[in-house]
Amino acid sequence: MTNEDFRQLVETYQKLVFTVCYQLVKDYQEAQNLTQETFLSAYQHIDRCQVAYLKPWLARIATNKAKDYLKSAYMRRVQLSEDIDADVGTGGVGRDRGRSVVHSPDDIFLGREDIRLVTDQIYQLKEPYLKVSVLYFLQEKSVTEIAEILGRPVKTVKTQLYRAKNILKESLKKSMQEEGV
Repeated sequence: MTNEDFRQLVETYQKLVFTVCYQLVKDYQEAQNLTQETFLSAYQHIDRCQVAYLKPWLARIATNKAKDYLKSAYMRRVQLSEDIDADVGTGGVGRDRGRSVVHSPDDIFLGREDIRLVTDQIYQLKEPYLKVSVLYFLQEKSVTEIAEILGRPVKTVKTQLYRAKNILKESLKKSMQEEGV
């Protein structure tokens, strides 16, 4: 497939791919990013698909990219941040009696600040929790991958992650109380 052919493929299917991504992640910017990732992946593996099956093949790639995003460490960090907010008494960021709410620009900024705060707290952890937390929360590795990288049993990694999460919750509570939040 030539570059011109691929450009035409992108023009033909970009709305479909974006729609698939947006329907799953419900975030316009992230859907745009995932659309780009989908076409990048398609470009790299275009030889694996027959022309007659391009549309469903692209839709499947988009679906998989969106699902991967939803399972990513970013989402785990956001969830950790929500858990901490709920523990402090805010009722959880982005939730109102179990329903999702639309965030204002201020909420989005504060969410980014929460992620920065969590990241800073992760880097302040002592071993054995530091490496496990960096790999899990920041580098998006699975528990199995972390066990292989560090040469530790899976159960040990799970225990260390559990303890690291508790340490993070406590240190973040303390930081938030010091800031008067």
